[in-house]
Amino acid sequence: MNNSPLADALRPSTLDEVVGQRHLLAEGAVLRGIIDSGRIPNLIFYGPSGVGKTTVARIIAKSTGKLLRHLNGTTCGTADLKDVFDARDTIAGRNGILLYLDEIQYLNKKQQQTLLEYIEDGSVTLIASTTENPYFYVYGAILSRCTVFEFKPVPPEEIEKAVLRAAELAAELYGKNIRFEEGAAHYIAASCGGDVRKSLNAVEALCFGCADGVITFEAAQQVSQRSAMRYDRDGDAHYDILSAFQKSLRGSDENAALHYLARLLEAGDLISACRRLLVCAAEDVGLAWPQIVPIVKSCVDSAMQLGLPEARIPLANAVILVATAPKSNSAICAIDAALDDVRRGKSGDIPANLRDGHYSGAQKMGHAIGYKYPHSYGGWVEQQYLPDVIKDAVYYEFGNNKSEQAALEFRKKQRGLK
Repeated sequence: MNNSPLADALRPSTLDEVVGQRHLLAEGAVLRGIIDSGRIPNLIFYGPSGVGKTTVARIIAKSTGKLLRHLNGTTCGTADLKDVFDARDTIAGRNGILLYLDEIQYLNKKQQQTLLEYIEDGSVTLIASTTENPYFYVYGAILSRCTVFEFKPVPPEEIEKAVLRAAELAAELYGKNIRFEEGAAHYIAASCGGDVRKSLNAVEALCFGCADGVITFEAAQQVSQRSAMRYDRDGDAHYDILSAFQKSLRGSDENAALHYLARLLEAGDLISACRRLLVCAAEDVGLAWPQIVPIVKSCVDSAMQLGLPEARIPLANAVILVATAPKSNSAICAIDAALDDVRRGKSGDIPANLRDGHYSGAQKMGHAIGYKYPHSYGGWVEQQYLPDVIKDAVYYEFGNNKSEQAALEFRKKQRGLK
């Protein structure tokens, strides 16, 4: 029996056999054109695990005739990098070296600088891969010498074809008659989060776990449970989901907001969901409906007390409430405008009539003299509150919603304005 993983046995040997990534590998795509030309520049492949980055790198290396060396950023050191580059002087490396460096984001700055030194002269071609955004994790000088291509999760319909091929190959390798119950293959393909390798590993496990060779829908669920989630609380997927969640709330799309809430909760990230809801209530609904802040706070408190799975109920209430509420960003715009003045040094002295007068000697210094107590004038009296240098500054603009327009009308009436 062949003991190599099923995913390795099914690894494509040509670009046309690669599952998914048609935006990169179809005829006419830029990366496909680069590979077909045979003139391979330094490349960085960015994307989630199991979507073909390593496979494509191996196909490229084979097509160039260069010596392939494979390192992983999690385990290699500076000495390992130098050993690879020393191979340039060997017979095997006479046509050049193609270094495939997996997880480049784990190299420290010194190691990345060493790498830069050896790819400068062109005798070593770098193909690096990373599951993290390279613009955050890769040394800028290396980035400037590489072309970045993003690999994407593979669609379920593409993965299902690979799942069916895997079952056929497994039947040959393991000498078993393997077949899928209706819907089982599709479930595996749909629940792997776009990760082809994960789906093939699931098929391999099921081949051994199903004694009679029939892969049932229930068995597929057991093997594939929760595997559709691609989530790392320190990675891009985390921040992308949070960004989509908040933008959906702001954009008044309650269905999209509920979807992203579900992804957060399925990953067990209750705190991030609560925090974004509180932010949206104040930032995006704001003064259009000020009462929403304590309501959302109450839902968040309930969720934190209940814990999952019950927390989903008050949070769903809060999501729908925020998404369907009127919107106003007048408050955040106002405070940001005020902060901008302060940070640029536009502050000035506090007017003397507003300064603290509750201590001995304050009047001798002219503090609090001339201050008009608004309540003595019916609630409002005209006087200067801002420092002289910004006395005419306007930070807040009344939003075009019922609540703020009512406040504006009160302001006009109070001050005898039309």
